Amino acid sequence: MLAGKGRKAVQYELYYWPTIQGRGEFVRLALEEAGASYVDVARESGGESAMMRLLKDERIEHPPFAPPFLKAGDLFIGQTATILAFLGERHGLAPADTAGRLWAEQLQLTIMDFLQEIHDTHHPIASGLYYEDQREAARRRAADFLKFRAPKFMGYFERVLARNAVGKPHLIGADLTYPDLSLFQIVAGLRYVFPKSMARLEKHCPRVVAVHDHVAQRPRIAAYLSSSRRIPFNNEGIFRHYQELDLTQQSN
Repeated sequence: MLAGKGRKAVQYELYYWPTIQGRGEFVRLALEEAGASYVDVARESGGESAMMRLLKDERIEHPPFAPPFLKAGDLFIGQTATILAFLGERHGLAPADTAGRLWAEQLQLTIMDFLQEIHDTHHPIASGLYYEDQREAARRRAADFLKFRAPKFMGYFERVLARNAVGKPHLIGADLTYPDLSLFQIVAGLRYVFPKSMARLEKHCPRVVAVHDHVAQRPRIAAYLSSSRRIPFNNEGIFRHYQELDLTQQSN
């Protein structure tokens, strides 16, 4: 939740780009599900400049490389998966045992690998180039992604869910954990990027779809998704929709 003027105790400061979901959205979902008090700093007046100053602040003992990063008291924590591991342990969104926490981190890192491959479908050559400068390469990369990579990642999570036979659509045990929230975001993002291809792919991954639907219905997440705090998908972030890349014949 964004801190209002009357909010006194701010538990966290999240630093991420103000106009896109991107990697910061995975952190926002965890903060929202936890009911934590936080400020999405760059969306406040002067916040983006403050974020850029912190990235160059030599007084920070463990400086982040890039957004997103989280300030929790005196701690500055960078890297999405590391932030989520920290929040998961603090707010009951991670298993209590060591093996379970490591499993959650492993799943989250796999999700982040998946996210990078999604990004690379529209920027396969260089992030610094415009999409229009690498359109043909993007067509080839997207075709390969839809034919091989997306089914492989989605199939993996489908198998993990099948092995976790607890009667609830969770990746780990009987309780929701932060990788469930992140898998929700992956499905939501892919539906925006490749709506036609995802309609076919989802037929082979009903358990993954069930995780998405379950997370979307959780009271705090549902309230967040319907609020102005949820930045709409757009063609500036990781999840971008280009109709010519949604090659349905490649997704079987």
